[in-house]
Amino acid sequence: MYSHRLRRTRCHFSVLLLLVLTGMLSLSAQAQRTINDADRVTLHGNTHPLARAEFDRGSANASMPMNRMVLLLSVRPDAQAALQQLLADQQDPKSPDYHQWLTPTEFGLRFGPTDQDIADAGNWLKKFGFTIDEIGNGRLWINFSGDVQKVERAFQTNIRNFEVDGKMHFANATDPSIPRALSGLVQGVVSLHNFPKHPNSTVNQLPSDFTAGNGAHFLAPADFATIYNVNPLYNAAPAINGAGQTIAIVGRTDINLGDVQFFRSFFGLPVNDPIFVHNGADPGNLGGGEETEADLDVEWSGAIAKNATIKFVISQSGATDGADLSAQFIVNNNLANIMSASFGLCEFRLGATGNNFWNTLWAQAAAQGITAFVSSGDSGAAGCDPSGAVSGTGLGVNGLASTPNNIAVGGTQFNEGAGNFWSAANNPADQSSVLSYIPEIAWNESGAVAGGSNLFATGGGASQVYAKPAFQTGPGVPADGARDVPDVSLTSAGHDGYLIIQGHTANVSGLFSVGGTSAASPSFAGLMALVVQKTGTAQGNVNPIFYAMARNQFSGGIAVYHDTTSGNNSVPGVV
Repeated sequence: MYSHRLRRTRCHFSVLLLLVLTGMLSLSAQAQRTINDADRVTLHGNTHPLARAEFDRGSANASMPMNRMVLLLSVRPDAQAALQQLLADQQDPKSPDYHQWLTPTEFGLRFGPTDQDIADAGNWLKKFGFTIDEIGNGRLWINFSGDVQKVERAFQTNIRNFEVDGKMHFANATDPSIPRALSGLVQGVVSLHNFPKHPNSTVNQLPSDFTAGNGAHFLAPADFATIYNVNPLYNAAPAINGAGQTIAIVGRTDINLGDVQFFRSFFGLPVNDPIFVHNGADPGNLGGGEETEADLDVEWSGAIAKNATIKFVISQSGATDGADLSAQFIVNNNLANIMSASFGLCEFRLGATGNNFWNTLWAQAAAQGITAFVSSGDSGAAGCDPSGAVSGTGLGVNGLASTPNNIAVGGTQFNEGAGNFWSAANNPADQSSVLSYIPEIAWNESGAVAGGSNLFATGGGASQVYAKPAFQTGPGVPADGARDVPDVSLTSAGHDGYLIIQGHTANVSGLFSVGGTSAASPSFAGLMALVVQKTGTAQGNVNPIFYAMARNQFSGGIAVYHDTTSGNNSVPGVV
């Protein structure tokens, strides 16, 4: 961890209890709502900030499909406190609910809307001609599809075309509304636009000699294992290498399996192909930064947890971002005990329903025992701006990472100074060249530091949505009353970037160096797979344990962290 300037009841139900609870939900379903479409409430804070008049290029085609939208439902009012208590108890060794995880269905029965609630919301959608695609096992969302005309009629907004930075997008021009009778049940639609979330990674170069060049070095998996002391786990008897564990990766593009296979062979890793899970239509290989992001996440999560199963979930973007749909799929299907998401959008741009979606999703994930890692972003303190911008416009943090129920992973950079940390040549068996641990400072390669450019720095700061959770106390934690991110960090700088393989052919190595917190998140997910293998149990939201270990270390206990206390994430325009 580092200081940054910014900023049960038992959940394993008996069959009888499940039947009784299901019966109670059915009995409560007798009170059907009377829905008056003329009596409406506006869902404020649900218009994308780039859907502005100066970018407006006219109404969208009325017949344009808007598929797989997400109607977000609320946890039952009488279950809100019980959910928060369960999440706390699941991490309290003194509680009978400690590490007693729910299935998605159990979560829905305990905390989700009733059968009639869901029927009311679904029937209202059907009345406007929408198709119901899926209802979440946790009962907190309904995925539905239609077209622009149906959306405009149902939610009384206008879907228009907007041209931003030379690219066309569609979005609702005004906040949507719903019948007042649904206002306690329906939180809103997660997205009525196709402005994308951005991947938190940057391709730096294609090195010809990746041992050294202009003072920079590049990380092979074996280098990471040396720097962060993973080798004792690999060399234990039995080996702790991720065997028997599964990591799910949030994705929205296909990649080439051959790239992953060559990555593993080139760096001396065992043969272990990832599993591609297509959630709906295949988007194909989108190339560019999308492919880089996916290659990085898949290759490096499997590089750290060498024998773990990597499930790469791929969802096509449309009216809902593919990253949202992939994360939703992983939690809804309890696909893995560990997951990583390397996409970002600041809290302000997510909007009210978008923030509620991620908060609810990560709460359900934690209740199911899923440890969700999310990269904190690559724009320093200016979380609402792209990392390639020359100046930031204001403070912001990644809303996917700032909830209380996920682990936000930030970035450090190596502070080599005059030290001798690298050998002059690579080990031919695994391409490693590092000699030892290298001191770290907060990652900041932005234009605010000598030799830097743009906003390239670790995302981090104070949430403008969430209060400080009870677990977030200890040295270096600001006394600001707000949820602060990141929680933990790994090297993320372009200087000494992570090596990946992309576009490998018989004549082209496809070797690239990548920086960004997108590298840190899947790598930490790989580390967590080793923890789960060693402990033999899922860990859920491990932040209470992470912060307790930091407090213990500060008080003279076992040292588990390299505490990074130098540096900041100030960037041009945001000091």
